[in-house]
Amino acid sequence: MKIRELMTKDVQTLKTEHTLQEAAQMMADLDVGIVPVANQGDHLQGVITDRDIVVRAVAKGMDINTTKINDFMSPAVVTVTGEQTAQEAAKLMAQNQVRRLPVVEDGRLIGIIAIGDLAVVGIHENEAGFALSEISEPARPDLH
Repeated sequence: MKIRELMTKDVQTLKTEHTLQEAAQMMADLDVGIVPVANQGDHLQGVITDRDIVVRAVAKGMDINTTKINDFMSPAVVTVTGEQTAQEAAKLMAQNQVRRLPVVEDGRLIGIIAIGDLAVVGIHENEAGFALSEISEPARPDLH
């Protein structure tokens, strides 16, 4: 099955000049942990995650009301296209230990695919389960 058939299409975005507080508020309102950052016609610039806000900014004492997301977003983002398969997305999620992938065409954001989107489709349970097990592997197993 193609990503285009499984992805969330109506994705809210922020711009690099938005604040961390605005990003956190959008996440709370939408009940999500990630917001794509896009400028100029939905050209994907990166993503900001709840983890970026808490671990990279709040833990360092940054003022979320004035600090721009540009300084704490993740600019190097693994993406997929709408024509790739669910299996390819699951493999990318596992390899990169991420639970969500922006879907782009010609550099423009057209959707987002999450591990849950893969798990919902019965024929992809193995791929989603594999991706989740790989994502859940600790980056530093010696700490556990």
